[in-house]
Amino acid sequence: MTRLRSAAFSLLFPIWTGICCIALAAGPLLPRRRALALALVWIRSVAWIERHILGLDYRIIGAENLPSHGAFIVAAKHQSTFETMKLHLILNDPAIVLKKELLRIPIWGRYLKQTGMIPIDRGAGRRAVGSMLTASQQAKADGRPIVIFPQGTRVPAGATRAYKSGVVALYQQLGLPILPLALNSGLFWPKRGMKHGGTVTFSFLTPIEPGMEPEAALSLLEERLEAETNRLVAAQLQGTSHS
Repeated sequence: MTRLRSAAFSLLFPIWTGICCIALAAGPLLPRRRALALALVWIRSVAWIERHILGLDYRIIGAENLPSHGAFIVAAKHQSTFETMKLHLILNDPAIVLKKELLRIPIWGRYLKQTGMIPIDRGAGRRAVGSMLTASQQAKADGRPIVIFPQGTRVPAGATRAYKSGVVALYQQLGLPILPLALNSGLFWPKRGMKHGGTVTFSFLTPIEPGMEPEAALSLLEERLEAETNRLVAAQLQGTSHS
């Protein structure tokens, strides 16, 4: 049954996305809020397909750690395509730091630009950080949460990769708290191979308040985020082995 569900989803997902690309092609020409509303139509429809075809859903723990208003930084683990869509359902109008290459995707790249995502050219060195900070200042002024993947790329569940300085550059320049977000999505939706049904866990941890030295803040972020991610992955694997 798992193989059948995975095959059905892997077939339906790109077909439905293609249909949405055609149907929503004019969206990027609209004002930002309206373009975002149209993008959410696709995101919510994909979540429905995930639940009913693949059998994949999600839960949130630590929601009480989310600030009730204003801008803040979410430093999230990145294991899968899954969370890149769910962040728009969990957070209120997030500004997500993403690689500039994604803007080249037909239609959806225009949506990313029009809805105020923050592209970064990973080959541009210091200039990339500068442009990220400029765009993030606007997101802060608009009261939007700013999401960054501190390892800079997707990292499979159980794998390790160094944390980059971009997250603490935001922390230092914006004077905002960092909210660590651990997850275990890579166990269900890996980059390659079969997808699985189940329940992905998103865990928001205690914020790292402004005022720490950047190196200390980065060290604390990595310590907390890796420990909670490892806990979520181990708990899921242990539960699977007992089922």
